[in-house]
Amino acid sequence: MTPEPEPPAAADRPRVLLVDDEAQLLGAMQAALGAHYAVDTATTAAEGEKLLAAKPYAVIVCDHLLPGEAGLDFLVRMRERHPGVRRILLTGYINAELLSRSVAVAELAACLIKPVPAADLLRVVGAAARR
Repeated sequence: MTPEPEPPAAADRPRVLLVDDEAQLLGAMQAALGAHYAVDTATTAAEGEKLLAAKPYAVIVCDHLLPGEAGLDFLVRMRERHPGVRRILLTGYINAELLSRSVAVAELAACLIKPVPAADLLRVVGAAARR
């Protein structure tokens, strides 16, 4: 078995923004990504937008159902304002039309169905951060 690669030094870690209104899920995602990425969290699109205005991010991982604004709408707006940031949508609903439209409209790097295993989240965020 091949050993896990050493995590990058804190200063060299790509920055990831997690946006979800479920605190328990945010904590689990932050724990899964924290050894490899500088992770910030927000519980609303408005909080996420403030963080994006203040810091550069490599990847945004955003839930679709958020209070105040749909995650897809937030990601479309962030595509326009921060085109270099890769976008990943999380959803608890398997709707082929929504998924297909979301990928095209927001130019998503991926769309993940909840619950997302930690290894899958790490793999997908890693692929997006390397692009």
